[in-house]
Amino acid sequence: MLTRFLTLSLVIAVCLGTACNKTANKTKKKSEKKMSITVADYGTTEDGAKIEEYTLTNTSGMVVKLITYGGHVTSVQVPDRDGKIGEVTNGFDDLKGYQNWKANHHFGGTIGRFGNRIAKGQFSLDGKDYQLAVNNGPNHLHGGTAGFDQKVWKAEKVETADSVGVKLTYVSPDGEETYPGTLTSSVVYAINNDNDLSMSYTATTDKATVLNLTNHIYWNLAGAGSGTILDHELTLPCDKYLAVDPNLIPTGELTDLKGTDMDFTTPMKIGSRFAKVKKDDVNGGYDHCYVINGEAGKIRLAAKVVDPATGRTMEVHTDQPGIQFYTGNFLEGQSGRKGEEYKKQFAMCLETQHYPDSPNQEKFPSTVLKPGETYTHNTVHKFGVSK
Repeated sequence: MLTRFLTLSLVIAVCLGTACNKTANKTKKKSEKKMSITVADYGTTEDGAKIEEYTLTNTSGMVVKLITYGGHVTSVQVPDRDGKIGEVTNGFDDLKGYQNWKANHHFGGTIGRFGNRIAKGQFSLDGKDYQLAVNNGPNHLHGGTAGFDQKVWKAEKVETADSVGVKLTYVSPDGEETYPGTLTSSVVYAINNDNDLSMSYTATTDKATVLNLTNHIYWNLAGAGSGTILDHELTLPCDKYLAVDPNLIPTGELTDLKGTDMDFTTPMKIGSRFAKVKKDDVNGGYDHCYVINGEAGKIRLAAKVVDPATGRTMEVHTDQPGIQFYTGNFLEGQSGRKGEEYKKQFAMCLETQHYPDSPNQEKFPSTVLKPGETYTHNTVHKFGVSK
């Protein structure tokens, strides 16, 4: 009897040990799952520059891809409410698509030296007048005819205990696109396991210049190429926006928007008031810089987007004074990755930045960068899901 009892006890102990080991192994495997960063060739430019593609992946399945040509973020993939990973940005299949800048609408590009518009491409600094390229009607837009999203950036991996990323650096020589000063700009694109995509910019110069860096990702949380973003629900914690003239240049007036068709202080479907919005103001959609509530220089909520169909959500947090809300009004049915078609209002931009035409607007926060100073700009996109 005693022998039988000892044998049974031994069997139970072995079984329990095996179960514990299996649980421990599962826990170990789960803890061993890590974020990753890989690099691959992405082609060669016409002048022989080799372009690299970096892929960032976290443990939740989020994937972000970017290339050293133009600092383009070529892909952002995040889960929906059912855990299905989907592409939420406009992009192309190859380098050629991004080099065709007249047709690519700056998809995902790192924009500089000056994001947004400068009236007539003119400004004065330290008693000297500058004439920049006029490449958007009568205005200068997104750095000129060959802005930063058409330059080759140097890249290096950045890995911390809780993130993986890439640091991109570009040195713009004095006089490039007629801007003064040799400017060294860097941006770190990084992700973590909370499905955050951060963008951290810095820059220094050897001569006074003007600067307004941003990124030009086109977002569609329902899936790139899946249709318009008009049913997306948008919240902008902004009580004012910059009134503009017919050429989309700010008049200098910070306009109260409460109760107007520009008001997104409470969640609102983007397309709910398109029929009421004056076309001569916004070209058949929205293309305005909103003044973010709170103190510029401190990280705060700038926008929240919800796609009711997939449940995907995105919050934008930034330390910048403004956010340009643009509803893809000038998209013309571009052919994107895997045959995707990007028609008017098939995507939107939420570009954190200083105000457009700031070099000519004394009342706006300054965009002048002087020797010995360091420009900084920090933005975080937080992805999640709603029920």
